[in-house]
Amino acid sequence: MVLFGNSPLSFASLAVPATVALPPHAAATPTLTWASGTALAATALLAGAINSVAGGGSFLTFPALMFSGVSPIRANATNTVAVWFGSLASVGAYRQQLGGHRRAMITLLTTSLIGGLIGALLLLKTPDATFKVLLPWLMLIATVIFIFGKHLTGWLRRMVHLDINQPQTIVPFVVGCLLQLVIAVYGGFFGGGIGILMLALLTLLGYEKIHTMNALKTVLATTINGIAVVAFILARVVEWPQALVMIVGSIIGGYYGAVIAQRVSGEVIRWLVMAVGIGMTIYFFIR
Repeated sequence: MVLFGNSPLSFASLAVPATVALPPHAAATPTLTWASGTALAATALLAGAINSVAGGGSFLTFPALMFSGVSPIRANATNTVAVWFGSLASVGAYRQQLGGHRRAMITLLTTSLIGGLIGALLLLKTPDATFKVLLPWLMLIATVIFIFGKHLTGWLRRMVHLDINQPQTIVPFVVGCLLQLVIAVYGGFFGGGIGILMLALLTLLGYEKIHTMNALKTVLATTINGIAVVAFILARVVEWPQALVMIVGSIIGGYYGAVIAQRVSGEVIRWLVMAVGIGMTIYFFIR
């Protein structure tokens, strides 16, 4: 059970009985047409590939859901479900890069589960009107993180080097857990740019091989989104018709994008994501 203010909130309280009116952000499901379904599936396929190469696929899928008529919080929840399946597919493609990192995995996965759950529950307690006010600022933060993420990781590599896989010191565990907890809370609540944040954290913890970092980042993002998915499903804030078509596209794009990502540079994709992120941020500020 997690406490917010004076009100207890547990998974049991998130489930909404069929006879009870849904909360404000559980509005009526918009009709899924062939046109909108095809567009969402194609967007999710592209986003799944982008997430595995450079990150930032939610800059495409989240606005696409809102443009199709889904309310902001339900769009965020539905997007998290779709992205999670794509991340899961990417984990399979990266499995050979994960050997020898058990110590770091256990440490960071634990805080990812806790933080992801807290963030998801915070989102579910946020009214739609409040989320609409926060949305352009969240998009701006995510876009800035994405644009300057490489500079952040480079600076950290020059300034700090902690090895979470070395048993002789507790400092990397404390630093890694606290920072990953903050990232996971943000990821469960919104999540834009968490891939870049986790790459920066892994740099801080002494990792240098980009494929290993991408593999660990993908596993951690899958964990954060996975616990959030459970919370969103129990709260009944997922638009399943839209989610299902996006899941198919996300899985295909996530797996094959990860395979391609280990062979080619993602710089062109990064520029595309930056352009979309800037455009969507401006749109949500002026709409």
